[in-house]
Amino acid sequence: MLLSVDRINVFYGSARVLSEISLHARHGEVVSIVGRNGAGKSTMLKTIAGFLRPLSGGIKFDGEEISGRPPDQVARLGVRYVFQDKRVFTKLTVRENIELAAYAAKVRLIDAIDLVAQVYPNISMFLASKAGGLSGGQRQLLLIGRAIVGSPRLLLVDEPTEGLAAGAIEEVLKALELLRDEVSMVIVEQNLSVVSRFADRVYCMKEGHIAAELSDPADVQNQAYLETYL
Repeated sequence: MLLSVDRINVFYGSARVLSEISLHARHGEVVSIVGRNGAGKSTMLKTIAGFLRPLSGGIKFDGEEISGRPPDQVARLGVRYVFQDKRVFTKLTVRENIELAAYAAKVRLIDAIDLVAQVYPNISMFLASKAGGLSGGQRQLLLIGRAIVGSPRLLLVDEPTEGLAAGAIEEVLKALELLRDEVSMVIVEQNLSVVSRFADRVYCMKEGHIAAELSDPADVQNQAYLETYL
């Protein structure tokens, strides 16, 4: 098992936002997490990535306990988190954004740019441009590209298609499709057509707990059934 989350509980102050959450992801698998706003989906990813510390329970990555470790340590083990808010360094150039990822992963900049170009083919046209001038879809491609620098084993991708036009969504999905044979993924996504097309398994969250796990392809691809959890 690549990722194993075992009965974690996470609080914001005195409010419990994740309750006895357990889930897993296998090597080479794409797992989606769906649920209404406020169900705890992003909190789940942030906890796995180390930005939040569970009060109890455990998280193992490739058999190694990572619960409570800081984000930089989790990232060095091969877990990368792609934020929901298209968070690039807006005042830096696209090249400089990639350079930061290359420095953290201890790889050459030219190799990092080549990696990003796998998912963002037109990247060479924008290397000298400020990242703040990119469209939402371009930012998302840059973030996904930066995340694969250093060859991680697990991507945690938070709402990759949120707020994007149809054409940009398709470009992002093409990028993720290219990566699915190279890296396992846990994806939070509200677009059910994306989930049914892309996921191997689905966890449905409700009010901070897992309401259902869907592994039958017929259930995963049934958008009407998935919609009952939204």
